[in-house]
Amino acid sequence: MEEVVKTELGCTMVKKVGSSAGGYICGGNIFETDKGKIYVKFSNDSTAMHMFKGEMASLESILHTKAVRIPKPYKVFKLPGDGAALAMEYVDLKRGLSTFAAQLGQQMAAVHKRNKDLYTKEKKESNRLHGHSDGGDDDDGKEQYQPQFGFHVETCCGRIPQPNEWKDSWPELYAAKIDSQVTHLEENFRNHEVRGLWDQLLRKYSTFFEDLPDIHPALLHGDLWSGNVSENDEGPVIFDPASFYGHSEFEFSISNMFGGFPRSFFDSYHGIIPRSSKFKLREKLYQLFHYINHWNHFGGGYQDSSMSTIKGLINDLPA
Repeated sequence: MEEVVKTELGCTMVKKVGSSAGGYICGGNIFETDKGKIYVKFSNDSTAMHMFKGEMASLESILHTKAVRIPKPYKVFKLPGDGAALAMEYVDLKRGLSTFAAQLGQQMAAVHKRNKDLYTKEKKESNRLHGHSDGGDDDDGKEQYQPQFGFHVETCCGRIPQPNEWKDSWPELYAAKIDSQVTHLEENFRNHEVRGLWDQLLRKYSTFFEDLPDIHPALLHGDLWSGNVSENDEGPVIFDPASFYGHSEFEFSISNMFGGFPRSFFDSYHGIIPRSSKFKLREKLYQLFHYINHWNHFGGGYQDSSMSTIKGLINDLPA
């Protein structure tokens, strides 16, 4: 891989100095180069190029907020065969989130508030918006409020693409994300029971959002579980995002599913963005996405949790 990295990044010297086991889908290598140390994430999956383009856009958008430490991406490039790779800044990760948990809570609140703060600023300045913003700069270098839910590219939670087409409402976008996961179940596992249950839940769907007349799109990491969070001696670090503009509460559905986040993280976050009245109910709704997504990735081990979650949601609401 050294020669490919040298060519793609325009380096004169590339030497592999380490590797990581990576995750379920990807591996990773650490290289010393004449331009500094880099981390190259790679996959031989046929969907790797598409997956890494979405991850690079996610990294760039979160990096642009300047609110939290996240690796700076350099380039997505093809590998021999069907594979692809994503080169990024190497960040030395020391341990799981612990010492800097409260700081990360504050930083994630800043990421989530950034778009709403832009709305408030633009409203005060009486600026008019034109077209879509991807969370970056407009032609004049000025950061703009994103009024819609979605993202400017498709991103993958795992290896499965998630719908990010721009929508005017969060419930509409989230329903599309669940619907896509249910379709995967039908195609890959021949399961049609979940479709019937999802149709039942849709009849009560608006009830989940009755206490939220106005949801501002928030830039999300999208897959913020403990395996995608770390820290070093300088502070917390997040990585492996699957971003889109959505409801800020969605971020913590998977965080609470698998644990690993100290209480100080949540206390710090909610000290800035308080819990709403139906937070816990919506948490179950948002966890449904991750349970079904894990079922689609890992098989029937997540079937029971998916089924109990969707049935519980149906029973939790009045007929």
